[in-house]
Amino acid sequence: MDLKSPTKDSTSKAEESVYNRYAGAAQAVEAELCCPVTYDPQYLKILPEEILERDYGCGDPSAFVKPGDTVLDLGSGGGKICYIASQIVGEAGRIIGVDCNDEMLELARKYQQEIGEKVGFHNVEFHRGLIQDLKLDLDQLSKELNQHPVTNHNGWLNLRQLEDRLRNESPMIANDSVDCVVSNCVLNLVRPQDRTQLIAEVFRVLKNGGRAAISDIVCDEDVPEHLQADPTLWSGCISGAFREDKFLQAFEDAGFHGIELVKRESEPWQTVQGIEFRSVTIVAWKGKHGPCLERKQAVIYNGPFSHVKDDDGHIYKRGERTAVCDKTYNLLQQPPYDGLFEPVAPYRDIPLADATEMDCRRNLVRDPQETKGRDYQLTIAPTDCCTPDGDCC
Repeated sequence: MDLKSPTKDSTSKAEESVYNRYAGAAQAVEAELCCPVTYDPQYLKILPEEILERDYGCGDPSAFVKPGDTVLDLGSGGGKICYIASQIVGEAGRIIGVDCNDEMLELARKYQQEIGEKVGFHNVEFHRGLIQDLKLDLDQLSKELNQHPVTNHNGWLNLRQLEDRLRNESPMIANDSVDCVVSNCVLNLVRPQDRTQLIAEVFRVLKNGGRAAISDIVCDEDVPEHLQADPTLWSGCISGAFREDKFLQAFEDAGFHGIELVKRESEPWQTVQGIEFRSVTIVAWKGKHGPCLERKQAVIYNGPFSHVKDDDGHIYKRGERTAVCDKTYNLLQQPPYDGLFEPVAPYRDIPLADATEMDCRRNLVRDPQETKGRDYQLTIAPTDCCTPDGDCC
């Protein structure tokens, strides 16, 4: 959100409202928290009605989960997305749900054994934690506090040290450990001052080459402060909505690449004082970081645009042999870019050990003689491509 943060008092009220509203929604259906979403019905058959009817999402990020993935669901609620993803990843995969709401966690865990028996394996686990602080396991913290309760200021200082120790020695979600982070209408409930940390945490836990698939409510205009200060609107996924362009920008600022708006509802879910709020799903990738090494590689952008620019500022003109480093060369042959570029490899491979550093800040055209080698003088005569049956090429 590109605006001033609400006051501390209104922020505290908003957090309290979010917790209380979702605690109640775990025990009784609240229709106002729902957006119409169509899920693949084959994954819903084994889910209890209690979980289905108390799902408060606005999209289906599970559509971007793959077999064998380790998946982290931020704000997992009653567990619906976790249990859908469990079936997609299969026995070789792993699903981790994180939520801070006791009532929602109780609902999700209530059917954990039963659903595992139905699918034939147990690959789902739930943790109590804040999605903007994925290192701190609140269940572990509670155990420590039960043994050493905070009763004075010295205890409060010790608590801060305890939190840091738990984050460092036994992080709830480790660095580079997740293939896919999903979230369904939760990021907008996080305080504005915590959002940079939140998206940085998503980046931290993803493996190189991993992806985030996020469904959320966004708005087309900045939300004014008087609406942000309304706890009911905040807990209803309205006041805390990202402005839609800033939502994508936040992931770019965190270091993600290949960020796509894969679904955007044309009709708003709600309109408040002329501001439209709608559901979107984005996918963002981690993996553009690393050394830039010169191995005489190039790519040709196939079109249809005259040129495109990537997240690092490289410009690719249609049909032109653009010089790229080894990292970018490999990146552009993987999702979400696969099929957009034609790779041009050098005729003589340059081993990584012999590669020199490449200045990727410049946009260069790769001369064909660089690809083939300056001493390349091969001449090939036409061949007879006709078959014995008389068919010719």
